[in-house]
Amino acid sequence: MKNILIGGAWPYANGSLHIGHIAGLLPGDILARYYRSKGNRVFYVSGSDCHGTPVTIRAKQEEKTPQEISDFYHDEFVSVFNALGFSYDLYTKTSDEQHKTFVKEFHKKLYAGDYVYEKTVKQAFCPTCDKTLTDRLIIGKCPICGEKTRGDQCDDCGEIIEIDTILSPVCADCGSQLTLTDTTQLFIAISKLEKELTDFLNAHPYWRKNAIAFTKRYIDEGLRDRAITRDLDWGIDVPKSGYEDKKIYIWAENVLGYLSASKAVCDERGISFDEVWGKNTRHYYVHGKDNIPFHTIILPSLLLGHGGELRLPDDIISSEYITLEGKKISTSQNRAIWAKDIVNRYNPDALRYFFIANGPEKRDTDFSLHEFVERNNSELLGAYGNFVNRTLAFISKYLDGIVPNGVSENEIAEQIEVLLLTVGQKIEDGQFKDALESIFEFVRFGNKYFDANEPWKTRENNPNQCCQTLFNCVQIIANLSVLLQPFLPFSSAKVFEWLNLNNEWKAQWIQEGYVLPEISILFKRLGKKIIDEEYNKLTEPKI
Repeated sequence: MKNILIGGAWPYANGSLHIGHIAGLLPGDILARYYRSKGNRVFYVSGSDCHGTPVTIRAKQEEKTPQEISDFYHDEFVSVFNALGFSYDLYTKTSDEQHKTFVKEFHKKLYAGDYVYEKTVKQAFCPTCDKTLTDRLIIGKCPICGEKTRGDQCDDCGEIIEIDTILSPVCADCGSQLTLTDTTQLFIAISKLEKELTDFLNAHPYWRKNAIAFTKRYIDEGLRDRAITRDLDWGIDVPKSGYEDKKIYIWAENVLGYLSASKAVCDERGISFDEVWGKNTRHYYVHGKDNIPFHTIILPSLLLGHGGELRLPDDIISSEYITLEGKKISTSQNRAIWAKDIVNRYNPDALRYFFIANGPEKRDTDFSLHEFVERNNSELLGAYGNFVNRTLAFISKYLDGIVPNGVSENEIAEQIEVLLLTVGQKIEDGQFKDALESIFEFVRFGNKYFDANEPWKTRENNPNQCCQTLFNCVQIIANLSVLLQPFLPFSSAKVFEWLNLNNEWKAQWIQEGYVLPEISILFKRLGKKIIDEEYNKLTEPKI
């Protein structure tokens, strides 16, 4: 039995999730469901990123504490993920005591190694507000691309920025020019790890192109040491004498959530943490492309600096961006479709299908309401749902709900065995869109098979042929539900119940004489009016 660690990116608990977040995170659940059905031991973990300036900014705006804000959005995230069928083994939060304890112990060992040192650096001070500013409260221009940005990471080019390099910095609260004062922080010497990080990158030529390109660029431009402490009020205490008034910088503790959460699962299951982070395992990290350097540079640096005994990432599942009706999603302008709204309005499998079939796997893609409705009606309802319904309804109506006698046709049995291998391999390689398309080619084959054999005619003039057709259609449906389970768990669960199937990644066959229970439709048709309804919500002013 192999251990599979799947780490989903930790969303900031300072605002609601939108469709871009869901599209980037959904592949993690597909991986988890697939590997469980293969019989592997899965550790699918994530949580809410509760520390950092974005949370304190929202807290200030709403006159609440950072804890109140982060807890509110954490609960909202949990509700959304549950509604969409995300099967986390643990979804926690960085404000959890178990995480904080783990991080402090990790940092103690990190400080005792050869890669952490003290350094006096500049920090921004606003004379008008009379306060030291955290990075997110600094607005200026990126020193690399020249675009407007905040003082931690450029949203345009992805560059991680030191505050003394940002151009024309001003206070985000009052717009005043800033002054720089001295402060002493702990730094991790990433520059010392250039060879290790280069070897790490070169050992993974199968990563997605964006992960390879981003990581190579950071290395080629010259790795820079990074501060791992900050002068903050909200965060995890620095476990070092003399740093009582500082906190661990958010990027040096949130990526450790993969370790702290998996350890909690290990403890609950009575499994050695060292085993999960050792050789007999495979680690996936699922996130958007803006998070690539944190998973291919920062996390490996922390793991190497800790002693190099912990497993480095194996697979980087880094999605591109998703736009909305041809335009960039803008949360500030309310130009977004919020996850908390749509999960209760639509079939979760319809959403999951669209986010993969039209997802930003290899390039930026657009979420079009018209296309969402069209693909639901033509592919989920018209192709898959129709094939299942027409077959099982025919058996219920004309054969007393009893699966007829028949012999599995070689062509169909061979297709099923090949698909289990090829689709499985595509999922393992992070090729979710191709995997789903391969399955739907089999859906289309099933419909053509049904139509070509015309059971509505052979029922009268060739009953044996009618039974043979329907018997094989039932086998196709059974194995389609197995193949689709990682992608469409809700509809697959219905078919599993109707046909008494196991959630195992293997060919499954329904015996003649099996009595079908009462069945229902898998998908509903979406009316074109929802396009206008959703679009009107996008144009409503943000309150």
